Formats: sequence, C-alpha cells, structure tokens
Amino acid sequence: MRFSSVRTPSGDTLAARRDDGLYDLRRIDPSLPDGVGPLVAGGPDLMARARKAAEGATASARLDEASLRYRPLIERPGKIICIGRNYAAHAREGGAEPLDFPDVFMRGANSLVAHGEPLVRPRCSNKFDYEGELVFVVGRKARHISQADAYGIIAGYSIFNEGSIRDYQRKATQWTMGKNFDGTGGFGPDLVTPDELPDGADGLRLTTTLNGEVMQDGNTHDFIFPVAKVVAILTEAMTLEPGDVILTGTPSGVGYARKPPVFMKPGDTVEVAIEKVGTLRNTVRDEE
Repeated sequence: MRFSSVRTPSGDTLAARRDDGLYDLRRIDPSLPDGVGPLVAGGPDLMARARKAAEGATASARLDEASLRYRPLIERPGKIICIGRNYAAHAREGGAEPLDFPDVFMRGANSLVAHGEPLVRPRCSNKFDYEGELVFVVGRKARHISQADAYGIIAGYSIFNEGSIRDYQRKATQWTMGKNFDGTGGFGPDLVTPDELPDGADGLRLTTTLNGEVMQDGNTHDFIFPVAKVVAILTEAMTLEPGDVILTGTPSGVGYARKPPVFMKPGDTVEVAIEKVGTLRNTVRDEE
C-alpha cells in the first residue's frame, strides 16, 4: 500500500495511491486522519483501517491530481535522523575510508519540502548539493531492538533529497548547519508499506538526475550499515517513536566531488528515483 499527505481545494487529506491514481481516504472513512504522520502515530490498527478504505475505494473518491499539492510526507516528525557516509564509494569520494560506526546527525522539520515543490537555495551560498536517499519511517516505539527484530518496527519507506549547503557543512567539525537550511530537503511522495518491498528495502536501484542527467546511480545493497543494523545501533542510544524518519545515506556522484563541482541552481529540476518506491521530483529556486 502507498499513502500520501496532500492538500486539495477542500483541505488536507490522507491519500492512497493505486494503479489508476490517488484516492481521498477521508471521503471513504471520515474518521481517518488528514495525513501520513497521524496515520503512522495511530499504530497498526489505524493503518489497517486505512488499508481497508483504500482497497474499497471507488471512483467517487478519486482525486484530481492536477488540482492538488503534496505536503511533506510527515510534516513534523519527532526526529529526523540521518546516517552519513553509508556507501563506501561516497565515503571515498569525500576523502574518507568506510567507517566502523556510522556518522549520525539530525535534521529539523523546517528543512522539509514536499514532492513537486521547489527546494530553496539560500542567499548566503551557491554550493547547494543534492543527495538522493532511501528513508524508512518508524511505526512503533522501539528501544534495544536486535537486527533480527528490526523490520518489525518499520511502517514504510520513502525517498529523500538531502539538499546540503556544502560550504556551511564544512565550516565546523559538525555537519548540522549545512544540513538544516530551511526548505532544502525534499521528502515524499509516498509511504510504501514494507510488504511491497524486499526486507530492509535491500537490492533497490537508486538514481538522482539533475536536468535529466544521471548524477548518482547506486543500490541499497551497497549499504555499509543496512537498515536492520541502523535500527539496532540507534536503539542502543535512543527510543525511536512512531513517525520518526531515518535517512540511510547517499551513493557516490554528489556534486561537490565532481570535477568541476556541480551544484543545484534556480530553474533546475532534480529527481530521486528508487526502484519499487517511486520518484521524488523538485525544482530549485532562490531564497526570496
């Protein structure tokens, strides 16, 4: 099943994507929440109700996609946790050998941008780089989870473009500043439930294209720290909660490592596509 958070002329709603389009689940069951965040927070029973509504959807609930806008898949996650340098080739293009323990850093909700909306290049820098990533969304409260049990805490998977302001990322030893400019992180369009994908979303091709040119071409099988390992490591330290979003790292081919470097600029179109998950598409504009 695939769920989206969308804004229609009549208000925000929870949508389900089927082969022939998007369906407004609140037209079928008005008691359902208005987006993916509260859906996931409501737990497995609510997810099951949403699935039942989607399976029973009729033409009267179909949405006119030309009249709607997407919202960030989860608009105010409790935590957005990022795993850095999780592909060996990307680590090496940045001048580092693969790590024995992952780099972990956080993003804030103000950085999120929906599918179809423009990413924002800030006034203070023209070094705005793309990073296509698989994300997973936590579906239940979890602490001290083994790798064997890790998949049971996942509500679904989606796509992220972790736009990074490279000069600010390197102004200090911590990356937080360069990863948290407002409006720099594309997120969506769908939450894809785990039953549609291989365990841990393993073996899926990921590409990032900039104005139609392939810049990144990787595979989730190349993770240094696969999804189950990431869950085990994170829950050693913290409680993961429903709606938390975990970014799993980006493959090689980022703009700053190219010769000459390639950065996103106003008017660009950037797409992150992950096999069986979908495509996240954003344009780029300058900060007003």
